[in-house]
Amino acid sequence: MPQEISRFPVVDNLDALPTDVRERILAVQEKAGFVPNVFVMLAHRPDEFRAFFSYHDALMERESDTLTKAEKEMIVVAVSADHGCLYCVVAHGAILRILAKDALIADQVAVNYRTAPISERQRVMLDYALHLAVHRGVLDDIWQARLEELGFTLDDIWDIGAIAALFGLSNRLVSMARTPPNDEFYLLGRVPRAAAG
Repeated sequence: MPQEISRFPVVDNLDALPTDVRERILAVQEKAGFVPNVFVMLAHRPDEFRAFFSYHDALMERESDTLTKAEKEMIVVAVSADHGCLYCVVAHGAILRILAKDALIADQVAVNYRTAPISERQRVMLDYALHLAVHRGVLDDIWQARLEELGFTLDDIWDIGAIAALFGLSNRLVSMARTPPNDEFYLLGRVPRAAAG
């Protein structure tokens, strides 16, 4: 693995990694067709790798009451764009395009979610995520009532906040390490898979 993936050490031989970390990376490679740079960047600290991806999966993979997986990715893209994290905007923008089956939505959300062609419910969801992640806001009675009026449950409200918080951490780590997005992410969800490969 090239050193350019991080300003910090990277493991250039997957066999040198603990078995569970190596297996996780290989499973992602099998599914995606490449190893996302963030996995390589985090792998030099296996305990943190495990903790980060365990929390990531607990939030992003579990079924929510009314929050879709595409909406979760929308939160990541909007927060990451505001934080100036190119890696997360590009990588999670690709996932958003795929989940939403919309080649344009990720760029529109990243540039200005307030003018993107999303629902009012989604716009308020992103307002709340940015309220927490950027403006150091809190969940007060007014925010809770506003979100619940739009059909969000308390579990959804927790998820919105937790995703915004986790990706605040992710954005800072990736930016600190200066980890670039993989080239493959730029095409995912824009062109048919056969043409992209």
